[in-house]
Amino acid sequence: MRTTAFLLSLLVYSALSAQTKSSSRIRSERLQIAREMDNSIKTELLNKWYPGCVDSMYGGFLSTYTSDFKPTGPQDKFIVTQARHTWSTAKAAELYPGKTYFIKCSEHGFRFLRDVMWDKTYGGFYNLVDRQGKDKSNPKSPKEAYGNAFAIYALSAYYHASHDTGALSLAKKAFLWLEKHSHDPVHNGYFQHLERDGSPVVRDETVPSNSDLGYKDQNSSIHLLEAFTELYRVWPHALVRDRLQEMLYLVRDKITTPKGYLTLFFKPDWTPVSFRDSSEAAILKHKSLDHVSFGHDVETAYLMLEASHVLGVKNDAQTMAIGKRMVDHSLRNGWDSTVGGFYDEGYYFKDTREISIILQSKNWWAQAEGLNTLLLMADHFPNDPMHYYDRFKQLWSYTQTYLIDHVNGDWYEGGIDKEPKRKTGLKGHIWKGTYHHFRSLSNCVARLRADRKHGLAD
Repeated sequence: MRTTAFLLSLLVYSALSAQTKSSSRIRSERLQIAREMDNSIKTELLNKWYPGCVDSMYGGFLSTYTSDFKPTGPQDKFIVTQARHTWSTAKAAELYPGKTYFIKCSEHGFRFLRDVMWDKTYGGFYNLVDRQGKDKSNPKSPKEAYGNAFAIYALSAYYHASHDTGALSLAKKAFLWLEKHSHDPVHNGYFQHLERDGSPVVRDETVPSNSDLGYKDQNSSIHLLEAFTELYRVWPHALVRDRLQEMLYLVRDKITTPKGYLTLFFKPDWTPVSFRDSSEAAILKHKSLDHVSFGHDVETAYLMLEASHVLGVKNDAQTMAIGKRMVDHSLRNGWDSTVGGFYDEGYYFKDTREISIILQSKNWWAQAEGLNTLLLMADHFPNDPMHYYDRFKQLWSYTQTYLIDHVNGDWYEGGIDKEPKRKTGLKGHIWKGTYHHFRSLSNCVARLRADRKHGLAD
């Protein structure tokens, strides 16, 4: 009897010892990845951009850079890029408080948003100006909800880092301007395309069938959700909360399909824009309006959970279940099982159950968002058969091998396993700054280093 008890205790001890060793190994591995990511942020990303991209002559930030980080081109200034640089430097100022130039860069960005990009006559932010600050916006849609959302996002972050009440005041003005002009009181959500005076652009028969003009869309919706999340942290007003909840429910319950991917475009009453019943030629002609975007899906899973967290929803099983479904769909259908990475686009053609990959490139921002979301899922579901942590490690290896330029810094615009020409492509332009990969890596570092589950995993 004593022998049996001794053997049982020995087995229990051995199991516990093996479990402890495994836990210690994983902890050590997580800390190593955190060190790699933190080092990459500091030596291959932020240092390449700031403060060098500050435009001391005309304000704001230079956006367009060659592969070896030389400024090039006319340097037009897009509201989204200007806002994202302002946001990134505000967050960097909090992450690395010893680097005082980050908060100065963010203040510089705030002043450009306030003094140049805000329309003093009609309100709202211009979509595009030239380097000197002259409006160059598309006359068919000179303002957009998407761009104004990123301005709110940036101003809220800068206020949080600096306590500059002028930034919060402008964020409030922009939110209320959208409320007055862009918010749809009948069908909810926001009209994306706006006239200079804020009137929503109405789509008519003169608009080409493959244009998104006049449609509502997932992309502006998820980034309005993101912006209101950031704003609610610093201005917990009842109306902000209402709109944040509204956007969460729209994205989660209306824009996300039962399969787990986002519908891209909608008519104003939220009728989906679909070409699935058309010929393959017609589908491919209109694919910018109707496809599966794996990067947006994994990004949105995170943005929904972040919004729910900031709203104070405890154990939001519904949002978590839908977010997980989105990630699982992307892993099953848009993941390169050979070297890792999310493909850009897929499509469910009529009368087919399986998805077809219609664009095999792997853009940088989708991989960045994938790192952030996969690690989040790994911490929530450590024993899930989708093996999120293993996929996270594979994606980090892929990123280091095919995306990060270890010589000139920053990330290529797309994975060079699929697009070798990206090695000599632009490192920065009006759609590519630091926002996606800086946010992802900094979130991952914090989560990997945490003794307990970080942030959204609480």
